[in-house]
Amino acid sequence: MVSIQLLCVGKLKEKHFTAACEEYQKRLSAFCKLTVTELPEVRLPENPSQAQIDGALEKEGAAILAKLPKGGKLVALCVEGDLLSSPALAQQMDAWTVAGASHLTFVIGGSYGLHPSVKNQAHLRLSMSPMTFPHHLARVMVLEQIYRAFQITAGTRYHK
Repeated sequence: MVSIQLLCVGKLKEKHFTAACEEYQKRLSAFCKLTVTELPEVRLPENPSQAQIDGALEKEGAAILAKLPKGGKLVALCVEGDLLSSPALAQQMDAWTVAGASHLTFVIGGSYGLHPSVKNQAHLRLSMSPMTFPHHLARVMVLEQIYRAFQITAGTRYHK
């Protein structure tokens, strides 16, 4: 069974997002070993300078890279990433596992995104949409898309 890790910068606090994530985590247990890891977001002042933002991204990036398993595939969620359909994501995930990848890691950065060191190591840079979403909602969306990918690969009616 493939292991999926969702690495998130920041804590999920809203009960409605937590409930949705728990539902997809429960559903995914039939398809993979899922681990959700929350990393602390570096606190910044109200109006941070670009240097402060860059420093925070560097610290968060180092924490992310320290949590990556050796030999796994990394998907970095970022606005400049590729826009994939759900079937295309399912096909990519399936191709990785068929080729022997036993661990897939999806990374959601903090409110300022991801450090280039994380993006540069990614096997896929994935954009959810050109629209802007709260990154807590992005967590629900990513879990749903991973679940949908497994459903597509299994040939179920979930994806219509």
